[in-house]
Amino acid sequence: MAHIELLDQTLRDGPQSLWGMKMQAGMALPAAPHLDRSGFHAIDLVGSSMFEVLIRYCQENPWEGLDLLLDAMPRTPVRGGMRSNAAVSFSTSPDALMDAWMRQLNVHGCRSYWIYDLLYNVDKMHRLAGVAKQFGSEVAATVMFSLSPLHTDEYFAKITAELAASDDVDTILFYDPAGVLDVTRLRTVLPGVVAAAAGKPVEFHANNLLGLSGAAYVESLKHGVSILHTASRPMANAASVPSTEIMVHNLEILGHTHGIDTSRLGPVRERFEAVGAAAGLPVNQHHEYDVMSLAHQIPGGMMGSLKRQLADHGMEERLSEVLAETAQVRRELGYPVMATPFSQLVGTQAVLNVVTGTRYGTVPDQVVEYAAGRFGTPVGPIEPETLDRITGSPRAAAIMAAQPEQPTIEELRASHGTADDDELILRALVPESDLIQMRKAGPVKQDYPVLSSAELEQVAAIVRAVDRPYARITTEAFDLELGR
Repeated sequence: MAHIELLDQTLRDGPQSLWGMKMQAGMALPAAPHLDRSGFHAIDLVGSSMFEVLIRYCQENPWEGLDLLLDAMPRTPVRGGMRSNAAVSFSTSPDALMDAWMRQLNVHGCRSYWIYDLLYNVDKMHRLAGVAKQFGSEVAATVMFSLSPLHTDEYFAKITAELAASDDVDTILFYDPAGVLDVTRLRTVLPGVVAAAAGKPVEFHANNLLGLSGAAYVESLKHGVSILHTASRPMANAASVPSTEIMVHNLEILGHTHGIDTSRLGPVRERFEAVGAAAGLPVNQHHEYDVMSLAHQIPGGMMGSLKRQLADHGMEERLSEVLAETAQVRRELGYPVMATPFSQLVGTQAVLNVVTGTRYGTVPDQVVEYAAGRFGTPVGPIEPETLDRITGSPRAAAIMAAQPEQPTIEELRASHGTADDDELILRALVPESDLIQMRKAGPVKQDYPVLSSAELEQVAAIVRAVDRPYARITTEAFDLELGR
């Protein structure tokens, strides 16, 4: 039997997978001290896409919210995540901006990081790991699992060995974004990854889209995994990771130790159930096993984007056609791993193929950049006919001829008109108009109002009864304003 650590995903993958990243600081602050005292290896919290969503859709300053949450969790390392060659953009970002992003997260107090690159530009991953090490932070280098003829056990072992070779890498994070790793495949691929990690701890993160990940977690313990990623039950399962509650139970049944203070789990669970009910956001989700998922491997967050894109064209009923097209586009593009940015690139191309009726008649710039090797060397070659269609698109010649710029940090500060790197990153992430609206909204709200079940029933009854364009109802319990 072994001591197994858990790494919390209640505040990062849970909201990313279930809530479209719209977790405001006030939603999480009451739960943060309980998470901090629960005994997790680290608490995953922040990424550049979450920053973008908070600014653009919640009008909340993400640096201010990050500081509030860090202050509420002083005992446990808080984790940040980043793609090695981009912040927010589905294209690429300059190295100097990525280094600044890593530095500023450290300056604010994050002390654990996961770094990934779907095409494994290992030099860029190691460079960012070195920046983190300047602050004494922990670094997890990520190996993304995917099903394809090219993603063999040997391939994953080779990548693991290259990542683990750096002294700046502390752990290897084995990550299954589509939740397609079953027990049978795990038994062949994971021993090679653990061996190639050369004694460094191996973390395991699997999104439970098919309901397979709990069994995979249990099986992984037999093959050397020592850190599992979990989330509080309301923010777990479906497109998120297995719940902390079930994994603590499973570890105890199997005779492993874990170090989690289970008395802290209840208050976290109650808080997010209440916030989900108040905000109309999903909690306590589950997915059924869908064989088509093995082909398209679309992660949960991207599935919502596909449905929204189809709704914009009035074609919601064509989702199954888009999913089949996604699987075909992925194969034609050389089997990229279906995680950001390639899940978006492949999924958007599939939607365009379906809604226009012409395959590759419209090609997004980012697909051209992928074909040009802008993200790195694809795992497999692009099918020749598909490559011809991409390179023959109207903007392809100009995109492929352009060379990515690598400005210095001084040049970036000058171009964005600020010497403050916190501000630099915000200006690089979103348009100035979004920042203006964020600042107009004022300071970050440190609480999020939740109602009891009785109050919710009362509000629901009022909403059903009111047939006026405007109504305001004030009681001792709440002040409700309705407008049509």
